Amino acid sequence: MIRSWYKTLIALLWFAPVALGIRYWQIWDRLPIRMASHFDAAGRANGWMTRDAALYFDLAFLVFLAATFSVVLYLVQTKYELAKISWALLVFLHLEIWTFVYLLNSTLDYNLVGSPISILPLAVVSVLGGIVIAAFALGEKRGIPLSASEVLAEEVHSGKKLAVFFLVPLAVLAAIALSIPNSTARFALSLVAVITVATYAMAYYFTRHGVEIRTLGFRLKSIPLLQIKNYEIQNWNALRGFGIRGVGNRKAYVWGRTGVRVEMYDGEVFLGHNDPQRIVHDLNVIKRYQQS
Repeated sequence: MIRSWYKTLIALLWFAPVALGIRYWQIWDRLPIRMASHFDAAGRANGWMTRDAALYFDLAFLVFLAATFSVVLYLVQTKYELAKISWALLVFLHLEIWTFVYLLNSTLDYNLVGSPISILPLAVVSVLGGIVIAAFALGEKRGIPLSASEVLAEEVHSGKKLAVFFLVPLAVLAAIALSIPNSTARFALSLVAVITVATYAMAYYFTRHGVEIRTLGFRLKSIPLLQIKNYEIQNWNALRGFGIRGVGNRKAYVWGRTGVRVEMYDGEVFLGHNDPQRIVHDLNVIKRYQQS
């Protein structure tokens, strides 16, 4: 029953292009032949196209979003069943596509009666939605906190060879955030920069009870010692991306090409590190406490 509701709500995404198409049909004869179709951050028109081109472009754009969102939601539901992240993503993508419908309808009102255009709703939905999704993704399957008073080893994970590629976009984001006048856009870019730093500044804490992965003081995941089944050094496929990867019981924390795959009884975790032998050594140390 719940799965049926999930699929029904995915299908409702396709009402977005239908709704905008109906709106075009209602006001078609009153629209100018040449329409303002693109606006800057201040809401001033800086691009135009014909009425027919605007119709086809807007509908094609919404169809593309509906198709993309449907595929993403289907894959998430298939891979992670109906976890909280699936429902959170479903709500977020609905808000996103209907916010686009609102903005596209605003362009129609602008061309009809000169009503002002504001990108604030899209910025708010995108930023807040991104925060909520990130919170669900990071908070899901974190495990219980381990005792911080018995840390046996600490390893800092930083892909030194990727540092340049990390710092350059971060510097660009900071420069853009400082230069643009729009406070909402500045906040969004600053948030992206903070998240980028957080995904890069990861550390592993090896205790008598297991391993904790932390970043900027936030606990990303706990791996209880009793849940560790096996571990081995493996290379990381760059095509799988870098940073914090995965949802649920299969996660990776990686900023390089090497690391250790930790197999657990209820999933697996990839601990990226430029010297994976140190990770194996620290795991061996805490394993000995289990056997003693």
